[in-house]
Amino acid sequence: MEWSETRLSGCWIGLVYWMGLLRILVMIFGAVCCVIALVHVAYGPSSIPGSVPVNATMDSEDRFYSTLFLGFGAALIWSAQDLIARRGVFHCLLVVFFLGGVARIISAIDVGLPNQLFQFLGLVELTLPIIFYFWLKALIKRA
Repeated sequence: MEWSETRLSGCWIGLVYWMGLLRILVMIFGAVCCVIALVHVAYGPSSIPGSVPVNATMDSEDRFYSTLFLGFGAALIWSAQDLIARRGVFHCLLVVFFLGGVARIISAIDVGLPNQLFQFLGLVELTLPIIFYFWLKALIKRA
């Protein structure tokens, strides 16, 4: 076996490894979103750490938007099945998640900082999409 064949094979194995890892992380990301959504549907706003009792309108709103978050998580899991072929959908989902982080910044400016958990989640919402986007882009470029 020639050196170039070994190198190519090793590069291909590395590419498969990193794509597989990204797929698993995106699936976990989607599953976590689904679990969070289902908890909100079942328990409403009382499932939010640091929340206060809300009226029926806010409870209804939280449970309604939770079903959209459930769909978001399911779409992540679906896109993870073939990130290259479904990258357009995956990129759109990343943009939506990133915009959620931007919405948290607007909220912080408007009414103040939330508790530390939600500050951390805002950081995740602003960084994870960027990491996943460039990770997939690098893998596609190497393929």
